[in-house]
Amino acid sequence: MKSRYALATLTLICTLLGGTGRAASKVEFKPEKNKIDVFIGGKLFTSYLYAEDPSQPMVRKDCVLAKPVLFPVHTPSGEMICRGYPFISIEGENQDHPHHMGIYFTIDINKHHFWGNSTQPLPKIRHLRVFQMKGDAGQGTLTTESHWLGNDGNPMLLEQREMIFRSYESKDQYAIDFNITLKALHQDVVFSDTKEGMMAIRVAPWLKETGGTGKYLSSEGKETEKNVWGRRAQWMRLEGKKDNKIYGVAILNHPDSVNYPTFWHARGYGCFTANPLGQGAFEKAHKVPNAKDLNFTLRPGQGAIFKHRMLIYEGLRSKEQLEKEFQEYTK
Repeated sequence: MKSRYALATLTLICTLLGGTGRAASKVEFKPEKNKIDVFIGGKLFTSYLYAEDPSQPMVRKDCVLAKPVLFPVHTPSGEMICRGYPFISIEGENQDHPHHMGIYFTIDINKHHFWGNSTQPLPKIRHLRVFQMKGDAGQGTLTTESHWLGNDGNPMLLEQREMIFRSYESKDQYAIDFNITLKALHQDVVFSDTKEGMMAIRVAPWLKETGGTGKYLSSEGKETEKNVWGRRAQWMRLEGKKDNKIYGVAILNHPDSVNYPTFWHARGYGCFTANPLGQGAFEKAHKVPNAKDLNFTLRPGQGAIFKHRMLIYEGLRSKEQLEKEFQEYTK
C-alpha cells in the first residue's frame, strides 16, 4: 500500500509539473543603486536600468539614459540576444541609432522627441519608484512607476509598468509580459502617427536580417522585412542562427492593447518593434486607399494600456507553435 501511495504521489507531482518532473526555474530580483538585476535559475537574465552608473560609462561618451531599459538580455544558455552598443563595444556591431538600447518602450508625444533622444537631458522617462518586486518559481513580478518629462521638465504622462518575468519547464525559453498603462496628467497628450515606436528590442547583429542570419515571420504567414514592415499582425518572430544553434525573439500583442492588432516597425538592420500608434505613417507608406491617421489622444486623467509578451527562446519555433503561445497568452 505504501509503495502504491508513493507511486500515486509521484505521478501527481509529475502531472503538476507538466509531466516532465522538472519545475520551472525560480525568478529572483537583486536591487542595486541604479538598476535591478533579474536572475532566473541563479543566472542573470537581464537588468532593469533606470539611472546611469558613473562607474560604468557607456562606450558612446555623449549618451545619456533618457528612459528605463532592459539590458543586457540573455537566452537561457547565456547568449546575449540584444546589441551591446551604446553600453558596451562588441566587434562587428553597427554603432548607429544609439537610442536603440536593449529592450525599451517609448514614442514621441506632443512633438517632444522621446524616441530618438539619447544625448539630451530632456525629454526623458524618469523612473520614480518600485511598487512590487516579488520573485517565485516560474515567474517574478516587477511593478514600477515613471514620469514622462517634456522638454520643459514638466511631467506629461504617468507610466505604470508591470513586468512579469517567466521561466519554463522546458528550460529553452524565457518570457517577459509588459503591461504598461500611460495616463495623461495636466494636458492633452497627442501621439502623432510615426513609425518610430514603441515596444522595441535592438537585436544582436547576427540575428538581424540584413547582413545576419535572422528572418521575420508574422502571424499572417508573411516573411522578411519587405513583407512585414508597416503591416498589422498579432505577433512577429525574428529567428536566426549563431554557432549552429537557433535563437529567436517573438513579440506577441494582446487584444486588450490599444489599436490591436499592432503595426510593426520591423527593420532588417535589427530594430524590432511593435508600434500600434504608427497607423497613418504605415498606411501612407504602403499607399493604402483612404489612409487615416490615428492621432491617438489622451485627455487629462485618461489612460491607455499597452500589453505585449516578449519571448526569448532557443531552438526552432514554427508558426503553429507560436500560434499556440499566442493562444496561451491571450486565453
